[in-house]
Amino acid sequence: MSFLNLEGKRYLVMGVANRKSVAWAIAKTLEAEGAEVIFSVRSASRLESVQKLLGDRKAYICDVEDSEAIQSLAESVAKDYETIDGLVHSIAFANYSKGMRPFHETDKADFLQATAISSFSLVEVANAFKPYFSENASVVSIGISSTDVTAENYGYMAPIKAALESSSFNLAKSFSADTKVRFNTVNAGPLKTSASAGIPGYLESYLYAEKLTFRKENVQTGEVANTAVFLLSDASSGINGQGIVVNAGMDRNYFDSEVVRLTMRPEK
Repeated sequence: MSFLNLEGKRYLVMGVANRKSVAWAIAKTLEAEGAEVIFSVRSASRLESVQKLLGDRKAYICDVEDSEAIQSLAESVAKDYETIDGLVHSIAFANYSKGMRPFHETDKADFLQATAISSFSLVEVANAFKPYFSENASVVSIGISSTDVTAENYGYMAPIKAALESSSFNLAKSFSADTKVRFNTVNAGPLKTSASAGIPGYLESYLYAEKLTFRKENVQTGEVANTAVFLLSDASSGINGQGIVVNAGMDRNYFDSEVVRLTMRPEK
């Protein structure tokens, strides 16, 4: 028997955009461990773009900006499968169409839309699926490891990701009143994903972050996926209401001698 014991379990993975997605890496790892994975994507056009990737796997359409669509998703999954053993929330959106601006110039509409999609959707999804989770189900969200860092080129998304993490903790508390469903987040360091590529100045930040890791190599998508799959499994039954940082030590190494030297003597 596998340590993770995922054979025969079923999980809904939300947020696959392409083969570089964290969500896709999680799905593939779950399947390798014997689990069945079903998917939810945001639109018909997104489903068409990933259809070749998903093959004959079951996939639903759900725009999480629409509360009715979330409820409909839960009811459709329940009709087809009755219950699921866990859920992956790997959804984020930010409108950078006006370019990167100082945080105090953040557009209210952009902030609220990004919050609804990237953070509050977890609350709505959890609520909609509450009747359909198996007894020891696990919900894992994908966050970032630097919500308390004022990254200029990440704009208003850091506080929104912080809200996602806090929402997960509070869901763990509120669900504990009458269920054993667990909620945790995987807080990833910079990754090479298509979504990240859309962040202005991301490449420079990615390379800088790599110098801050202990191993001088950024965390890989597969490493984030492995942590998420562990949290989805019963092997992590004692972990609830937590944010697990996966960033190769980046946040512990600000005074790395090489980084200090390059900062103080950039000409060298």
